[in-house]
Amino acid sequence: MTGAAGLGYERTHALHKYREKEQHPHRWHSRAWWWILRTWHASDRSVTLSPLCRNEAGGRRESTFRGNLTTWGRLCELNKLSTQKVSNNAIDHIDEICRRFIAASSFVLVASRGPDGRLDLSPKGDPAGFVAVLDEKTLAIPDRPGNNRLDTFENLLAHPEVGLFFIIAGHEDTLRVSGKGWIVRDSSLQSRFRVNGREPNLVLVVSVEEAFMHCPKCMIRSSLWNYALWPVQADVATFAEAKVAHGALTKIRAPENASPHR
Repeated sequence: MTGAAGLGYERTHALHKYREKEQHPHRWHSRAWWWILRTWHASDRSVTLSPLCRNEAGGRRESTFRGNLTTWGRLCELNKLSTQKVSNNAIDHIDEICRRFIAASSFVLVASRGPDGRLDLSPKGDPAGFVAVLDEKTLAIPDRPGNNRLDTFENLLAHPEVGLFFIIAGHEDTLRVSGKGWIVRDSSLQSRFRVNGREPNLVLVVSVEEAFMHCPKCMIRSSLWNYALWPVQADVATFAEAKVAHGALTKIRAPENASPHR
């Protein structure tokens, strides 16, 4: 394996080797220890955690908190890593299990990264199955009328990497997919997503690189689908209130033919 996913596997595999040594010392020798040290050392040199925040110029802003973690090795010291069985459940395509999950999903979150490095998370919703599986490596998501901020599409012009988080109402499992995205305007594809006689103006097409089912713990802890435990919403501001309160903070968008800066 290569890339970030490959490094993650090596780190996890190194930890398993260490645990095996503790349980079965007679199976170990100096070369095994050399492999572990090489893996951890490479991890510490190549990976640091993202800064807590950045200043207006985009540079790193010093944290005001004590005990900031900056290496993978230190992170592993403080956390129990997932088992090899869990860490190896990712696949590089959409199989039948993922296909059935997507067919039942009516809501997906799309993560992307802008030219300024800022991350964006955009919700997409339509009747269940609105995301099309074109083949085992390709997904298509219609772009329905909304606020027309074009955040995701603008980001794709600079960075094609996207992440998808599929949710099924009332279901505790979720599906995570990542890959590369591009903006498509193809009449045959657009017609596939016609609703009430209207076709989407654009389609987000994603080339799948990784997919895996996510455990249901977050859904269980949040009681997201348990109506009896939903919080009282009397003090939650409405969208209209937010528009009035935040409208004065919104920057004027750049003229047409210029990329807007958020």
